Formats: sequence, C-alpha cells, structure tokens
Amino acid sequence: MFFRGRQPETSIWRRFRAGADGFTFIKEEDYYAAHIVANAERIVDLFHVLTSHLPPAVDVSITDARTKRVWKGENVALPDVREAIARMKVPLAASGGVEFAVYSPEDQITLNPQLELFIYARTDRWLYILQGKGLQEERALRSKSWKFRSSEFPPAPELVDAVATAAGRLGLTPE
Repeated sequence: MFFRGRQPETSIWRRFRAGADGFTFIKEEDYYAAHIVANAERIVDLFHVLTSHLPPAVDVSITDARTKRVWKGENVALPDVREAIARMKVPLAASGGVEFAVYSPEDQITLNPQLELFIYARTDRWLYILQGKGLQEERALRSKSWKFRSSEFPPAPELVDAVATAAGRLGLTPE
C-alpha cells in the first residue's frame, strides 16, 4: 500500500504542477520584475536561498491570510530572517497562505500566499542569479489554476503558530 492513513488534501494539489520550473523577467520603467513558479517545496527553498543575496540588514513584512495579522520590521539582521524562513519551510510549503516580503532599498523578494515568488529590483542581476539556480526563463508562465481568497485558506494551526513565533523572534511589530 502506498498511502497509510489520510493524506492532507492540501498537500497534493499544492505540491505538484505541470511543466518545468520557470520565471519571467521584465524591465519596467524604474525597475526589473521577476515572477517565479515551481512546486511548493522548490519555491519555499528558493525563497530561502535567494534571500542570501540581500544586504546584511533588511526590512520584513509578514501577512498571515488566515488570521489577517500583519507584522513589520526594519533593519532586521538577514541571518535571523533566513533562520526564521528555514524553520517555517515545511509548514509553509504544505499550507501556503502567508505573504512574506524581505526587502532593501534596491531589492524586494516576496513569497505570496499562493506560493509564487516575485522579485523587484533596480538592476538586472536577478536574471543571472535565477538562471544560475537552474530555472528557465519563459515569455509567460501559466498561472496557477488555484487562487484562494484569504478567507478560503484551510486551517493550518502549525503554520499560524510558526508565523507568530517567527515574528516574535525577529522583533517585528504587529500592524
């Protein structure tokens, strides 16, 4: 038997998607924008890895779509932020529903509640970083067929606790 017990229904449709991991990269008037799509585990791992390319102190914003709670902080030590992301990887990839933005004056990396990554930057350096991570640049990406409104995310008490704990450890203030 392949499955023992009941599998969480959210894990199947969020983990797997058709097609290769890819990204779009466009130049707007004042900035460059990248949109990255892959399976849930890869996206959360990429979010963690890509933050290593940010400066030593960053600003952070976390929004929990389930509880409608928002935390923000300025000049947070990047190693602390990366540790918080690493601790949340498993529940975040399994459940989604959290917007986590890490930014500096030059760059912003955002994981949205649907587990897609967005990067906004003043230079095109992210194009080369993303290619170096084995992602394929595409003209357009197929949008995820599932998009939840914040009220539709299924309960995820482990993730809600992990987000609140991370916000506390990072010294973020509730909005």
